[in-house]
Amino acid sequence: MTNAVKDERVQKTSPITNLLRRPEFGALMGALAIFVLFSTVDTTGNFGQPGGIAGWTDIAAPIGIVAVFVALLMIGGEFDLSTGIMVGSTGLLAGLIVTELGLDIWTTIALVMIFAAAIGLLNGWLVVTTGLPSFIVTLATFFVLRGLNLAVTKGFTGTVRVSETDKAANYDQAAAVFASKFDIFGASFQISLVWWIFFTLLATWILTRTKFGNWIYAAGGDPNAARNAGVPVVKTKIILFVMASLAAGFVGIMLVLRLKGMQAGQGVGIEFFYIIAAAVGGTLLTGGKGSAIGAALGATIMGMAYIGIPYALWDSDLTFTFLGLILFAAVLINSFVGKRGMKGKKK
Repeated sequence: MTNAVKDERVQKTSPITNLLRRPEFGALMGALAIFVLFSTVDTTGNFGQPGGIAGWTDIAAPIGIVAVFVALLMIGGEFDLSTGIMVGSTGLLAGLIVTELGLDIWTTIALVMIFAAAIGLLNGWLVVTTGLPSFIVTLATFFVLRGLNLAVTKGFTGTVRVSETDKAANYDQAAAVFASKFDIFGASFQISLVWWIFFTLLATWILTRTKFGNWIYAAGGDPNAARNAGVPVVKTKIILFVMASLAAGFVGIMLVLRLKGMQAGQGVGIEFFYIIAAAVGGTLLTGGKGSAIGAALGATIMGMAYIGIPYALWDSDLTFTFLGLILFAAVLINSFVGKRGMKGKKK
């Protein structure tokens, strides 16, 4: 009697191999390494203390909120280069509605989020109907909004800034929800940290526990095969664009409430931070693989870099150089780890 050959599709892989296959594994290792690095070179002794943690999570949270949904969009095989300018556009729109129309803050927030959803819907619709790369479509949206931000703001205020948004009715209520602080271990943390954790968990649940999450992976991995399997690829991609735009609008609201105003140039260039955070977190630029937790870890690394460099008394101009090196190293490591995971020995 011959021994039956075991189908390798049902063979179990080792826990180490499963760990290596996780898209956020490299980002977790990177975050730990960056934390140890800046804790070692810190000249203040505060980097790893509650006050220092409050500082770098304050930087990371707004980036992370948008980055987790940009990661979902990238897993779905698309990019959005208009998310950064959307932060500024929504903040400016909120300020203009309050100061020029005199509406209360809750009505203003609702209108701004409708605007953000409409821009995301337009981006998604243009991408799926024209067949143009999302890079081109959203880059065009970026320039259109950037020009409008300057022109409209100057037209109404005579300057490039909208201010005095704190005079809106019910401002204190909204600020308590979106722009307040809370104390832990003697340090003041921004409420944005709580929202960041919430949205990361929400995005993770969508990816791992819902049918829509399966659609996202399928649409980014192989759109043609996904369509043949009954996945509504067009619908999925449009929804992802709307979600990314809404996340940017949410951060815009948080900032305009916190700063009590907004500059017309706010958000320019930040879209690359979201993409970097997602890529550092293990999201493939070609789509089909990634995680929200990885994007959140990528944002954490960026926050630590922004605070850790001045704490180490390094030249702050090196921040972008450091982020560039982190991006290159993270993508290289994720690629290596992923290949090793795929070649992992079966048990």
